[in-house]
Amino acid sequence: MPPGKALRITVFVGESDQAHHRPLYTEIVHSAHAAGLAGASVFRGSEGYGESSHIHTNRLLSLSGDLPMMILIVDTPEKVTGFLPELSNMVTQGLILVEEVNVIHHAIRTEYAGGKGTGPAAGAH
Repeated sequence: MPPGKALRITVFVGESDQAHHRPLYTEIVHSAHAAGLAGASVFRGSEGYGESSHIHTNRLLSLSGDLPMMILIVDTPEKVTGFLPELSNMVTQGLILVEEVNVIHHAIRTEYAGGKGTGPAAGAH
């Protein structure tokens, strides 16, 4: 992805959310990859709440099986816009945000450059 304007999708879902018998966050990442988007990363929250106002936490005295998950996806406006309908169909509970961002630097790890390997771009993991 060249430096310049891009769009970032931020998706908030629960850890226990499912799609096609797999975690929803996994389905989102695999769908973004299949759509050829530049990169996607998943972050697991240690505490949070959503529309239900029920607090989910990983503290020992309050174990939760539904911690917040955040998925970040970045690519050109055209690719992100093309992916949004598929993403909206997958996320039946949660929040999807789209923001304009400026890509300052995007370097690919040398072991993945030139079509060698299928790993993530530097900084997209």
